[in-house]
Amino acid sequence: MTGDNTIAMSNYDKEHLPKAYRPVSMWGYFGYQLLFALPLIGFVFLVIFALGGTSNINLRNFARSYFCAFILLAIIFLLLFASGIWASLLSEIPTLLDVA
Repeated sequence: MTGDNTIAMSNYDKEHLPKAYRPVSMWGYFGYQLLFALPLIGFVFLVIFALGGTSNINLRNFARSYFCAFILLAIIFLLLFASGIWASLLSEIPTLLDVA
């Protein structure tokens, strides 16, 4: 009985899915990651897609996860900068480079 269910699911084509639930291909995710990595335009597209500017739920969730990672990295950077660790690391670079 499980074999019949497997056959039925393998014949289920993604074109039968509604547009909102169609999966994004691997190259699609790669392209969107490159788009979101652009300095200003990418951030604008990221916010638009994360706030529902696309009808594809998979793309919206990917944009939301990318936005969450961006926010976490920004918070970590601000904490390092505010605590002075960043400044102390930058002051140590010339002494690390003078090995000889």
